[in-house]
Amino acid sequence: MSSTPVGGRLDGLTDGGADWSGLRVVVAGLGVSGFAAADALHERGAHVVAVDGGDPEANTGLGERARILDILGVDVRLGPDHVAALPADVVPDLVVTSPGWRPTQPLLAQAAAAGIPVWGEVELAWRMRAAVGPAPWLTITGTNGKTTTVTMLAEMLRAAGLRATAAGNVGTPILEAVLHPDPYDVIAVELSSYQLHWSDSLAPHASACLNVAPDHLDWHGSFEEYAAAKGKVYANTKVACVYNVQDATTERLVMEAEVQEGCRAIGFTLGTPGPSMVGVVDDILADRAFVEQRKTSAAELATLDDVRGSAATLAPHNLANALAAAALARAYGVPPVAVRDGLRAFRPEPHRIADCGEVDEVRYVDDSKATNPHAALASLQSFEHIVWVAGGLLKGAEVDDLVREAAPRLRAVVLLGADRERLAEALARHAPDVPVVDVPSTDTGAMDVVVAQAAGLAQPGDTVLLAPAAASMDMFTDYGARGDAFAAAVDRRRTSGGRSTGPQGE
Repeated sequence: MSSTPVGGRLDGLTDGGADWSGLRVVVAGLGVSGFAAADALHERGAHVVAVDGGDPEANTGLGERARILDILGVDVRLGPDHVAALPADVVPDLVVTSPGWRPTQPLLAQAAAAGIPVWGEVELAWRMRAAVGPAPWLTITGTNGKTTTVTMLAEMLRAAGLRATAAGNVGTPILEAVLHPDPYDVIAVELSSYQLHWSDSLAPHASACLNVAPDHLDWHGSFEEYAAAKGKVYANTKVACVYNVQDATTERLVMEAEVQEGCRAIGFTLGTPGPSMVGVVDDILADRAFVEQRKTSAAELATLDDVRGSAATLAPHNLANALAAAALARAYGVPPVAVRDGLRAFRPEPHRIADCGEVDEVRYVDDSKATNPHAALASLQSFEHIVWVAGGLLKGAEVDDLVREAAPRLRAVVLLGADRERLAEALARHAPDVPVVDVPSTDTGAMDVVVAQAAGLAQPGDTVLLAPAAASMDMFTDYGARGDAFAAAVDRRRTSGGRSTGPQGE
């Protein structure tokens, strides 16, 4: 993908003030990021053809974005035929793809075969930063914990008096943040493996990979390719590459990365930190990486209570997220007091170990965002005695290790969703004495059945934990809808006032 029909012109497109006019660009996919890319390119004089295979009648968001671009003068082409190949009447200089499009997608594969560069929106955003004084990026990836960590980091930066935002995979397109009319001082950037795959020029101030576990293998083709995409977060980093001491893969990715001269490897650990690490000493988050006498001393950043906030429990993976965010903030020069104040200001996103309250001395917790085995295990390790609600679309993931590790904590399991049989088989192998209830219903009332079954299996002091280890689209529009259904079912149980005495049949 290094050659270009315009004789290297793309190499000079390294900031927003460069000459983008006349560039022929196909924007593939009109989601939020694709819309931002098409709009920004058109505004700078590029000839843009925006294509999407969706139906604007069925997808109102797509229809609205298409109408706006059409009004602006962008050539918009919708429908399956327009994503099966490059436009026949255009020889593009560049293709900008939405992150979820696979390299094997026919239009992208055709572009690659023709030597036409393919960028993601993140790559485009990096190349459209201000020519003078652009906001540095602090980049975060990982299989799990990205959104929590990037949000914590943004709070720390703001607590230090900086104009900062969280952008990228977190929801706000990074291109919008980069081109904001009131420029940011610094941007906390969440990056998915898809976005990293389509990015090559990024040079972050500091970067972090929180963890790496098998996920999205259907997209990347293998765990090795998935891990390699995650490792791209470290490429060209200037000051600090932050890795997880408890995850050897992240450290290996740092060691393999080509970084800028003087960049340091900084570890975060739930244990006592060594030099060039942040970690925990008693109930204190301690920095032995960004202090002058790091061999013999540490800076106090915050307490465990600052991380816990109003939560019923301090999940170990949330403590790890806080430490990673703190390391990135300190790499940018944020003082310890701002790390503390940022953690105190942080409010978790919905469906991430969200406390749904207590009914009959049993606590109910919604961690619907635990959509893969790695995330589910982190959630399960946060509680002692659990009635586990699990199941959905496993996306090819293996669950034996998850069940084996979780088995000592399980009081019982309630299974739902398309791939519940695979979980049941793993439970039979590794937790044969744990009661398992299968809920085959997939209608809108299924979660009431699930909660009733879980309540009948729980004992006072237990936690009923929705941590599905699977995607939700077999029964729900997304993990948020699944979590909402769980919380609503718990509320209905609370208001009904009755406690089950045992598992209930359908």
